[in-house]
Amino acid sequence: MDLVKLLTDAVKDSASDIFIVAGRPFSYKKSGSVIEVAEKLMPENTNALVNIIYQLAGDRDISHFLAHGDDDFSFALRGVARFRVSTYKQRGSFAAVIRVINFTLPDASQLGIPENILQLGDLSKGMVLVTGPAGSGKSTTLACIIDYINQNKKYHIITLEDPLEFLHSHKNSIVSQREISADTDSYIAALRASLRQSPDVILLGEMRDYETINVAMTAAETGHLIFSTLHTLGAAKTIDRIIDVFPANQQHQIALQLSMTLQAVVSQQLIPDVDGGRVPAFEIMTLTPAIRNMIRDGKIPQIDGLLAGASSPGMISMDQSLINLAHAHRITTDTALTYASNVDVMKRKL
Repeated sequence: MDLVKLLTDAVKDSASDIFIVAGRPFSYKKSGSVIEVAEKLMPENTNALVNIIYQLAGDRDISHFLAHGDDDFSFALRGVARFRVSTYKQRGSFAAVIRVINFTLPDASQLGIPENILQLGDLSKGMVLVTGPAGSGKSTTLACIIDYINQNKKYHIITLEDPLEFLHSHKNSIVSQREISADTDSYIAALRASLRQSPDVILLGEMRDYETINVAMTAAETGHLIFSTLHTLGAAKTIDRIIDVFPANQQHQIALQLSMTLQAVVSQQLIPDVDGGRVPAFEIMTLTPAIRNMIRDGKIPQIDGLLAGASSPGMISMDQSLINLAHAHRITTDTALTYASNVDVMKRKL
């Protein structure tokens, strides 16, 4: 079985994720649906294919995977694409899920990313969070914002990722891209070091824990522009999640700090469109004085109501974004209702 050809064909067919699992054919996901190709894989096939993946990744040491049963890394095929790999053991056999990362940076306009999201790159300091479930396109949105900054600003941009997903060339800005484990020990070590490297913008792949969030907020307070992600959907839930990471006796202080440093929260999800593909829907919250007061005073649940009644491009709820897509005939009304948070209100508006 020629793995390079299988990967190349999957990329040509616009696959997003590729699956190597014993008991199923070699498969890949396209527009949210899994497509099977080739014959059923047996354990000896998946074990061989996973070993080939490690060879393609510069003869990466497989011992960590053999000892622990999980590994994450990336590799590239010249002229094809980059791939982000998660290898794992299941039922005693080797398995892998491979995310396709194209060499070319995504085109924001073709993907439906609004200009006002890209213009978050014009901020001079503070924290911007892009949130949503896994596979919702957060990394793609952030890559578009970083590229916007790279084209329009003379900055030093530092990206800290695990692993690197999109490769940025130096344009008007200097872009330093660091991969966790390959270039540095951890997010927190790289983030602390980055503060001594004269950054204007720091992209933090994910705010995973209390310590990382704490240092990121401090960096935002001291005049840096921080971009990061969380696996939450909705601005209010995102703010609650950050505050809840901290011990109870620190939460009031963190809420105060967050009310001053947070600049915007973009929540997104990918919605099935009328053409059989997927289209992004965005909730956008930019921090107004009223929202800063709500965060500081612990009135975070009121944010959803404020967003629901907002009408400016910088303030739009997820439900309103779905309504706009339905009115533009990008998605069906049934799809809009399926993804709505308030179905009754959505029905009236549709």
